[in-house]
Amino acid sequence: MINEIIKDAEERMQKSVDALRNQMSKVRTGRAHPSLLDGVMVKYYGVDTPLRQLANITTEDSRTLALTVFDRSSSQAVEKAIMDSDLGLNPASAGTVIRIPLPALTEERRRDLVKIVRNEAEQGRVAVRNVRRDANGDLKELLKEKEITEDEERNAEEQIQKITDKYVKQIDDALKNKEEDLMEV
Repeated sequence: MINEIIKDAEERMQKSVDALRNQMSKVRTGRAHPSLLDGVMVKYYGVDTPLRQLANITTEDSRTLALTVFDRSSSQAVEKAIMDSDLGLNPASAGTVIRIPLPALTEERRRDLVKIVRNEAEQGRVAVRNVRRDANGDLKELLKEKEITEDEERNAEEQIQKITDKYVKQIDDALKNKEEDLMEV
């Protein structure tokens, strides 16, 4: 019973860290990467469709993304969706290929991005702590129903705290790496 609670808590904490890393990967550092456009949705025949389903996204060089749209009639909608996104990108159409040059980041914009990333990291830490709280609540419930002893509860809480510390450290490391990446000129 205790092992199930601990295992469930660890899995949920891992999912929280994975979700944070996914969110951080969407924050632009100045280098072109196809995942930068993951959140872009295109109105395609009246339906919001992920850009990845409408175009092949590649990196031409470190500062340019190239999109090859599968259906040429949707090129205008793809360009409009990219311009309307909050990424600050201006696509340029060149026949069947849409090129997206990434502008260099200003110092002020870098600082703003660092603030955003720190906020994401704090949300990740809160999510991990919420999992710890839930697991400890489950343990207290077992103790209340006299299914485990106080010593078993204390030992399980210590294990959960160690797991929590491990995942909070992973979040801190991911934040540190992303901050360094953002502040790199």
